[in-house]
Amino acid sequence: MVISGLPAENRELSPRTGYTREHWEAAADGLLRAAWRWATPGGALLDLPGPPSASGVRSDGLEGYARTFLAAAFRVAGGGGKDPHGWLDRYARGLAAGTRTPGREDAESWPLIRDLRVQGQPMVESASVALGLRLTRPWLWDRLDGAVQDRTEQWLRGALRHAPAPNNWYLFPFTVAGFLESVGRGDAETARARRIGLGLLEQWYAGQGWYADGDGRAFDHYNGWALHLYPVLDAHLADGEGAPDGEGAPDGGGAPAGPGQPHGARLRTHLDSHSLLFGADGAPLYFGRSLTYRFAAAAAVGLGAVTGHTPLTPGTSRRLLSGSLRYFLDRGAVDDAGLLRPGWHGAHTATLQPYSGPASPYWAAKAFVCLLAPARDPLWTATEEPAPCERADRVLALPAPGLLVQSTRADGLVRLHNHGSDHVGPHEAESAADQDPLYARHAYSTRTGPTAYGNTPDNHLALVVSGTRSARRRIHPLGAGHGDGWGWAASWHRPVFAAGTGVPGLRVDSVTVVRGRRELRVHRVQGAPEGSRAEQTGWATGPGDTLRSALHPLHGWESADEVRAPAGTAFTPWALVPRLTAGAAGTGLYAALATLTAEPDPEPLAAAAAVSQVRADGAGIEVRWADDGSLTRIGFGPLAVEHLPAASARPTGAPSPGAA
Repeated sequence: MVISGLPAENRELSPRTGYTREHWEAAADGLLRAAWRWATPGGALLDLPGPPSASGVRSDGLEGYARTFLAAAFRVAGGGGKDPHGWLDRYARGLAAGTRTPGREDAESWPLIRDLRVQGQPMVESASVALGLRLTRPWLWDRLDGAVQDRTEQWLRGALRHAPAPNNWYLFPFTVAGFLESVGRGDAETARARRIGLGLLEQWYAGQGWYADGDGRAFDHYNGWALHLYPVLDAHLADGEGAPDGEGAPDGGGAPAGPGQPHGARLRTHLDSHSLLFGADGAPLYFGRSLTYRFAAAAAVGLGAVTGHTPLTPGTSRRLLSGSLRYFLDRGAVDDAGLLRPGWHGAHTATLQPYSGPASPYWAAKAFVCLLAPARDPLWTATEEPAPCERADRVLALPAPGLLVQSTRADGLVRLHNHGSDHVGPHEAESAADQDPLYARHAYSTRTGPTAYGNTPDNHLALVVSGTRSARRRIHPLGAGHGDGWGWAASWHRPVFAAGTGVPGLRVDSVTVVRGRRELRVHRVQGAPEGSRAEQTGWATGPGDTLRSALHPLHGWESADEVRAPAGTAFTPWALVPRLTAGAAGTGLYAALATLTAEPDPEPLAAAAAVSQVRADGAGIEVRWADDGSLTRIGFGPLAVEHLPAASARPTGAPSPGAA
């Protein structure tokens, strides 16, 4: 179902999507209208239908209130306080009811904020409540009875007094503290929360605009919808409130961050790569956890446009924003009741996590941050321009997070090769039982999803030992780089098996090299037990899909077939996965070409490249490309990756021209 009440398309202003600011306002109103049908009589909880999260029904009801409040806040604040549907009156009434006797098991009371392992989810929602109140202060907070203000402060302070999860959660008390300080209720407790949050951001910043979500190597969409959003929006709002050290401006004309406030500059840098992670159909990259937040993936684009911390033109920003919103509205994300359902297109269980509940998808509200840019802003008045993936083939290496982006203009596909993000905490043990398809694969895209846990994993290099297939858990990046039309990334991992068992000395080094739509995948396996088998899989696609997935052996592989994934992916209810297999013992080198394309008549992979040389010790390989005669040379121990044009490409050990 497309949300009712959307205006007609405007293809003159928005030739790519047809969407304008009015579409965003109507989408917010439609989502709010549908969600409020499930509110409690006092409006404190929105108990949306569906299975509860691990936190329970009452926490889910608070989640429904808080996340939709954020959408309403962006909607009303972006309109300068205009509230034609009376949303803020509803949220003011719910705030008074929810904070009257928090912790009670009655019809309206909000759960108390506790530590992560006790009753932690309300801490997440406290940030949305605080941010919504800060955004709408003149029209909601300032008009509340003093007793309601005091009760609200007391409830919010629970976020400052309990332990968050060791990741982006530290930005929830940071955000709560920012609101309390903005209304004159700051103290040493709020200052401490903000100091801790900003300090951890500094520790987690890896470079190139990317933060790790905690102390490990989790690089995912939380960069855009949390790690950049909270500090940059906080500084932007502080500037509008007259704070001396803010960045940004209330009318969208932000200034670059100063040395004491690096977050805006980091957002600008992040958008250089993040803007490439949207396909021509508007889809964001399907990678990482919490993907049920859907078009929240575009929140960083909107935030950059609002604050001025963006390298993108206004027309490009709106193309990405509206493309993402429309992608999901056109593909069943909203059900017949007008509700966002947990999943991807429609309902999809494998997309979810134990913390996902009926109201979880409403973190998509963060994308409505774009409405803070007023109607006269170029974000809304400029003509839409092509998305980055629609302009030219692109290859972008990101050594800091260990990622390699590959996009092709002909089919609008974006692929991400993962050699650095694993969502494994630094103190966690590695076990195949804990493998996460949303991080463990070597590659992801905007048109495919990983196969479900229990099916043959796609885009995976596995060792099968005693009948048990290995998993990829902790990923150790080895580097990444790019040149003119090509790029590479590399990593190593220790294959792990069920119950945390491993094979001493077993290690896999992996290199991905991309050119156009083609991928060269090379793996060196060390320490494989006698009788083992190696498996390489490719992209998972559905029957009758316009996408074509292919895998072609170059070296080391003995047989090829296709395997079924009957649980499908987020994009197809049933999938096929190409696979290569070979015996493995000791050290082995394996190379293959892979492709995922929507081109109607792609050249066969067998004609694309061939091996020209393999080192005798199995520690290196050279591959010659048929289209231009260029040579890719990969060596292990130490790692070295080169791509040489035909004029200078000679096999290793060959004499130079003119040499005796």
